[in-house]
Amino acid sequence: MKHVFETRVYHADTDTYGVVWHGTYLRWMEQGRVEFCRDLGLDLAELKIQNVSLPVTNMNVRYKSSAKLDDIVSVETWIDKCTSLSVTFKQVVKSKTTGKVCIQALFDVVSVNSEGKLYRKMPDVIAKKIEMGIECPACV
Repeated sequence: MKHVFETRVYHADTDTYGVVWHGTYLRWMEQGRVEFCRDLGLDLAELKIQNVSLPVTNMNVRYKSSAKLDDIVSVETWIDKCTSLSVTFKQVVKSKTTGKVCIQALFDVVSVNSEGKLYRKMPDVIAKKIEMGIECPACV
């Protein structure tokens, strides 16, 4: 399963030179992960009520090319890897205008409670939904 959304590059997304500021890509990728979870039926606000949060513990971002003011970019998100402890999201941001890949990234998330204590196994409420998005025997 893959989630894809498109957005236009606005002035607020760019630096003085009219190219996308590096932090903007992180915001777009966060949106992609949140919407991917929504597509799976995981409401992050509801999870918080159930004492579960999914913080990013590691990110590996490779900048390839820059999107520019008024470009349309697509943000693709899918699960690359899943273990009983963590989920790795793979994300690609592409310029729809030029077709070039702007960013390739991997984000690892874990599950923690409201005190920040790590769950040693992904809670069932998450593992079952993730199974719908990928084949994930370790999450069961």
